[in-house]
Amino acid sequence: MPSDLSLIDGSTYFLSTENGDIEVKSGEGFFHADMRHLSTWQLLIDGEPMYVLASACVDYFSARVVGTLASAGPGTNPPITITRDRFIAGGVHEDLVVTNNSEKACKLTLELCFGSDFGDILQCRSQPKKDGKVWVEPEEQEVTLTYKRGDYRRGTTITFNEPCQIERDRAIFKLELGPRGEWSTCIDVAPVVDGETRRPRRRCGSFGQPEGERGPSLDEWLDASPTIETSNVTLARTYRQSLVDLASLRFEPFEGLSASLTAGGLPWFMALFGRDSLTTAYQILPFQPLSTKATLEALARLQATEDDPFRDAEPGKILHELRLGELAALGDEPHSPYYGSHESTPLFLIVLDEYDRWTGDRDLVRSLEPAARAALRWLEDEGDLDGDGYIEYRKRSPKGLDNQGWKDSENAIVFADGRLAEPPIATCELQGYAYDARVRTARLARTVWSDVPLAKRLEADAEALRERFDRDFWIARRGHYALALDGAKQPVDAMTSNVGQLLWSGIVPEERAEAVVSRLRQPDMFTGFGIRTMSSEDGAYNPIEYHNGTVWPHDTALIAEGMRRYGFREQASRLVLALIDAAGKFDHRLPELFAGIARDEAAMPVRYPTASSPQAWAAGAPLLGLRTLLGFDPGDDELMADPHVPDAIGQLGLRGLRFRGATRDVGV
Repeated sequence: MPSDLSLIDGSTYFLSTENGDIEVKSGEGFFHADMRHLSTWQLLIDGEPMYVLASACVDYFSARVVGTLASAGPGTNPPITITRDRFIAGGVHEDLVVTNNSEKACKLTLELCFGSDFGDILQCRSQPKKDGKVWVEPEEQEVTLTYKRGDYRRGTTITFNEPCQIERDRAIFKLELGPRGEWSTCIDVAPVVDGETRRPRRRCGSFGQPEGERGPSLDEWLDASPTIETSNVTLARTYRQSLVDLASLRFEPFEGLSASLTAGGLPWFMALFGRDSLTTAYQILPFQPLSTKATLEALARLQATEDDPFRDAEPGKILHELRLGELAALGDEPHSPYYGSHESTPLFLIVLDEYDRWTGDRDLVRSLEPAARAALRWLEDEGDLDGDGYIEYRKRSPKGLDNQGWKDSENAIVFADGRLAEPPIATCELQGYAYDARVRTARLARTVWSDVPLAKRLEADAEALRERFDRDFWIARRGHYALALDGAKQPVDAMTSNVGQLLWSGIVPEERAEAVVSRLRQPDMFTGFGIRTMSSEDGAYNPIEYHNGTVWPHDTALIAEGMRRYGFREQASRLVLALIDAAGKFDHRLPELFAGIARDEAAMPVRYPTASSPQAWAAGAPLLGLRTLLGFDPGDDELMADPHVPDAIGQLGLRGLRFRGATRDVGV
């Protein structure tokens, strides 16, 4: 994490240093709807930052910092303590309490420095370059910072409930504290969007469940989730932390959804995504089905209906990323929304079928039939650039992503010798998703939409794809599937974790499965904590390169579930156990990714320097891991279960899994 304190309320979040200040060095700031509304927030006592005595998040939406004067040190014990309590919900509410712990009166000057660069989140990994103007309007006990570029406006209003001297960049309080005296003030920070001042919904002392919570409270969220029964303390704590993190990432990108869904992750991805949101929706479906439903609703509503090269949009395509900041609103960037993702559309069909299997909610599945048919049409038409039966991508937007599979960094698709593949590119896992999407949509066509001819055609197309894929992607000399086919239809021969996700999709013929599982278990791929994104023996390998050697928990969890699908229960369980071990070393919160350094006697996974944490599909990975261990799947009429739990886990069961309107216990 780039910050010491992180508070979240959906698309509103506050990242600060340990003492509660904002000193923009990485992702710090107060952000709302993809804009940074505070880039400076610093408390000074007699001109110095306070000396921190204690600092911690109480909940994901509240924090407390306790400190004293900067003069504290060996032999020096200042009599003053300062407490900062912070709560976030829509806006920020902060309580300041200064206490004189001595018998002598004292005088202090307290300054709260503020400022905003109004950086768009898409700019904030570096110094934002702004084309608009910022001005400050001080008033009595209130100040408003405003940014304007053309007709686009954002603002930040800061309100103080105690008299103070307000200047353009700070509020000054002159304090006189009597013996054992105490002084306090409340401060509200409210973003202003489209002329609406969005006041904080939480007030003084709102620890625990605050007033004004949107949707289920944290306690209600946890109570609605299945209860774990296990003798493994690490697993129990990881499960709870995953549920809390998923709760913290809940938001509603727009009105009219049946529930909230999860944003991608803190700090850079607090937005609606296609791939990330759908993967998370799949992981948490048996645990929180309403979130999955809301994800499908939201993505269907924003499904592309026209061709727009700037946004890489084509009719039927499911979005990649939706942003609400200045750059998207004014058309400087294509994220309004941006559609440069080829996996989002087949994943939409996969998750829709999985949702129907778990919930039996035929009303939703029927209402989304037009969206599903449009997605299928894109899969069979624009998604296949040259008509060879494979999904392949080539960006059309000058500001789009070069790679549009799940590994979307520009250097992710490379040959074993390190050469970049040239587009158009057909990655292997995209073909697996396309296969699974056809199989699942065939089931929906037959059982829900009463379209048997479509079901038969899709089943035949899926089987033809499976045979063609095995012929064209299998590299006999290396003993594994190709990462991709490049623009010349040459196999991209690097060994990567993408090959493992083929097991999850079911496209691998039974006779190849053992070879795939064995290859993934080799030391160049398995670190002891998870599966590397790239073999350590290939030319582009780097254990801290984003997609070329790191370990992604969601990726490893999908691979483990794929191993279970093909009957390799022991190997699947060992992968899940490795992730749980890693989670224990990360304070029970799996980050977005971590370094692909091999596990040794120290048994210490190595952090990736800029990993999101919490991050949605990383938080969902332990939940999918529980499904792998307990072997539960939706049957035609009953929930099926076949546990395979390693001795190192011990006792394991879940009470209250959601299945078609009722709850079921597994492994208890």
